[in-house]
Amino acid sequence: MELSATVILIAITVLTSYYAWKNPTIMERWMFTPYAIKNRGQWDRFILSGFIHKDSMHLLFNMFTFFFFGRVIEMFLTYRLGFGLGIVTYIFFYISAIVIADIPTYLKHHNNSYYRALGASGGVAATVFASIILMPLSDICLFGIVCLPGFALGIMFLLYSVFKAKKGDDGINHDAHLYGALFGIAFILILSPQSAFDFIDQIKSFRLF
Repeated sequence: MELSATVILIAITVLTSYYAWKNPTIMERWMFTPYAIKNRGQWDRFILSGFIHKDSMHLLFNMFTFFFFGRVIEMFLTYRLGFGLGIVTYIFFYISAIVIADIPTYLKHHNNSYYRALGASGGVAATVFASIILMPLSDICLFGIVCLPGFALGIMFLLYSVFKAKKGDDGINHDAHLYGALFGIAFILILSPQSAFDFIDQIKSFRLF
């Protein structure tokens, strides 16, 4: 496997997640807890919570997805900005996505002492949707069974996230998915406005059959 910023971020996340599983006090301290952030000034939770996961399946799903889509964004940024600046920008993009995706959740739950969340979903969603802007017609497969063009699956995912975030009945932070996705889209379009026109041109060429 080629060593890259994506692989390094995955390795760090695997190690920190495993360490947190073995040390419940670390898990509790790093978890995204809006009430503790507000009342104890523990703002580092915005970042630390993105590097721990609930269990091995949660970790595997996020890192498997991040590996494939993160490499697309990493290569795009290093090609566009040069290797050094591209890598720095990529890491900044990923960590910023984790933080920004959790801001709406913080505002919603900062008075709720029972609310907890964790995981890299905001950063992963950002890389997925940034990739969709760059390659909207590339197929994304669900569980290796159902494959759809990225833009179609992206629209379905956004609608699902909005619906589930309003219901809030399954213990999953759908707001982080939604705002991470929107951040990824905005980041690419600000960095490369031409990508919007390329996206539209590719969508125009799409044929269902």
